[in-house]
Amino acid sequence: MQERVFLSSPHMGGTEQKYVQEAFDTNWVAPLGANVNAFEDAVKSYTGTKAACALSSGTGGLHLALDLLDVDQDDIVFCSSLTFIATANPILYLGAKPVFIDSDLESWNMSPYALKKAFEKYADLGKLPKAVMVVNLYGQSAKMDEIMAICNEYNVPVVEDAAESLGSKYKGKMSGTFGKFGIFSFNGNKIITTSGGGMIISDDEEAIAHALKKATQARDNAPHYQHSEVGYNYRLSNISAGIGRGQMEVLDDRVAKKREIFDRYKAGLQDVEGISFMEELKDTFSNRWLSTMLIDHEVTGKNYLDVINMLAEDNIEARPVWKPMHLQPVFDGCDFIQDEQMDVSKYLFEHGICLPSDSKMTDEIQDMIILKIRKFLAH
Repeated sequence: MQERVFLSSPHMGGTEQKYVQEAFDTNWVAPLGANVNAFEDAVKSYTGTKAACALSSGTGGLHLALDLLDVDQDDIVFCSSLTFIATANPILYLGAKPVFIDSDLESWNMSPYALKKAFEKYADLGKLPKAVMVVNLYGQSAKMDEIMAICNEYNVPVVEDAAESLGSKYKGKMSGTFGKFGIFSFNGNKIITTSGGGMIISDDEEAIAHALKKATQARDNAPHYQHSEVGYNYRLSNISAGIGRGQMEVLDDRVAKKREIFDRYKAGLQDVEGISFMEELKDTFSNRWLSTMLIDHEVTGKNYLDVINMLAEDNIEARPVWKPMHLQPVFDGCDFIQDEQMDVSKYLFEHGICLPSDSKMTDEIQDMIILKIRKFLAH
């Protein structure tokens, strides 16, 4: 059997060990130190934001963002339905209630139509949301102009889950910089990694200072251990941040490679009847973290699971598109606001596949995958 072909695995650039060694040499191995500061500075510089706080996970960043927005028991939070569950779980951590918003077919992300409908419904109920959580799926930006306009109309803050979209741009502005808070993930499968980690960013420097306090158990400025609010143990270690420093040095290379992988898939498969790809919105730039496509099983006679299983037989990893949150058992009974004509999130889930998008994958391996898919769907 051939060597495993991963969906998206860690890809070191070469300088990460230098920064990690510096942490060991100086004995700064805890959740503070030069690497943490430099990693935050690198992300601030790259995204053009004013403040950043490095954390142990992207999920922690989402939790902190909602906490800083005073989301509390029984509050409403609007949330993209088509996402990984880490987007929605922090809503439950705080005892709030998610209302899931459908996607649109153009962006695969939050539908402005459904969002507007949700605001109208909950305004009539006298229960506006405390926040709106927008996801930039697989590196693709949501329709941020329309979404921000709607949220600003109702004066509701936006939390931008940019976990998968570091390096992406919407009309020249970096992903993660539109809402009150933006959150990145550095999990092992993301476009860059710290082995596990995340970051919360904002132009509100005071809010990020508060995030830093909460991320370190909310200790007050006192000579003894005094705490006036609930805090968390969410800070990133100086060792992990050293990996992040090195990874930031190759981020643009990783984005270029991911885009090259997508373009190769599209060129090799776009003439296959029944296949379509996630397109970039006009005036946007996707990091193409994962190359994703839709398979029309009525045309091809095969569905996404058939293709995933076929590739798995040759030790090639592919995955379904995220199962929408409104279809998850843990969120049974939560409200869902559908797009104009159909449940788009469900449609994308039932037809979507994430193709192997590992930045270490050779052209020869990818060509082999393309050929396998072409032959399989031709029969």
